[in-house]
Formats: sequence, structure tokens, C-alpha cells
Amino acid sequence: MSTSFPGFADPVLDSQAAFRAVLQAMSRPGQVQRVPVLPEVPPGLSPAAAAVLLALVDAETRLCLAAGSQAEAWVRFHCGAPFAPAGAAAFVLDPAARLAELNPGTEEEPERGATLILEVGAVEEGAGWRLTGPGIRDEHRLRVRGAPPGFLGDWAANRHQAPCGIDVILCAGDRIAALPRSVAIAEG
Repeated sequence: MSTSFPGFADPVLDSQAAFRAVLQAMSRPGQVQRVPVLPEVPPGLSPAAAAVLLALVDAETRLCLAAGSQAEAWVRFHCGAPFAPAGAAAFVLDPAARLAELNPGTEEEPERGATLILEVGAVEEGAGWRLTGPGIRDEHRLRVRGAPPGFLGDWAANRHQAPCGIDVILCAGDRIAALPRSVAIAEG
């Protein structure tokens, strides 16, 4: 299997920039952030999802990845991440994964809840879903094109597990937006 797809052009600065983008996205739910673009990504991964994986996943991070064999080889080469089923993974990039199937953490360790990296068609601010909750003054609007069917219902159930639950990083092109488990979402 080919691992000829490179990582970041500048591994140190680009990984720091991608990590900062994820931190900004998580602390400002629904605000769109750009991540550094990789020179090339394997089939099955968007540039944003690839950048998030390079910034957050390492050899001690259990990952569920359903993006094809080239993407798996690329992640194994660049991150060394051990693969795990969705319910046992810290990070999940699988379009078929449902929030209820992922590890929400425990009352004693809610921070162990999984993060779903969800590839969508587009994320844009200004219209669409109405987000409220911690990190948002009044409300924030986020249009998400390509969310899985039933996502908002699944999200409502996820949110009611607080302080446990799943965080979501939406990825489209070179853009990300985050939905921490504490955020409420209403249709626009």
C-alpha cells in the first residue's frame, strides 16, 4: 500500500496552526476556521480531515477510520495510530458512525468521550442551524451541507448526556467548525 502522500509541507508550523484552528473551533462553537492545506491527501480524506488527524492523532490515540486502505496506510505512516472499533476509539472518522455508538466517557472521566470527525459538503456561517451554549454569545448560525440523516435528533440525545457525550469536528475542504457536546442546535 502506498504511503507516498506527504504530510504537512512544514510539519512543525503547519501542525501547530492546525492544532490552533481546532482549539479555536472548539472554544468558539460554529465559527469556521481554516486549516493548513496539505500538498496532497489520500483518497477518502478531505484536506481538513487530514489536517485534523495529523494535529490530534498519535501512536497512543485509538482511531476508527473508514476512509479506505490508502488513507489507513497514510495515517499509520504519519501518525502511528492504532485502529479500533468506533465504540472503543478516541477519534472516529467514519461516515456510518452514529453518535449513540461512540464512547461518551463516564461521569468520573467525561473527557474520555470520543470526538467524531465528520466530513460534510460545506460549512458556512451566517445562516442555517442556530447554535447556543457555552462559548456562544446569544446564538451563532451555521449552515452545514451534507450532515447525515437524523443528525440533529442524535445530537439532542448526545447533549442530554452532559457532562458526558461526543464532540464533533465538521470538515469541508480546508475548513472546520466544531460542535462541543455542550452546544444546543436548533434548525434554522
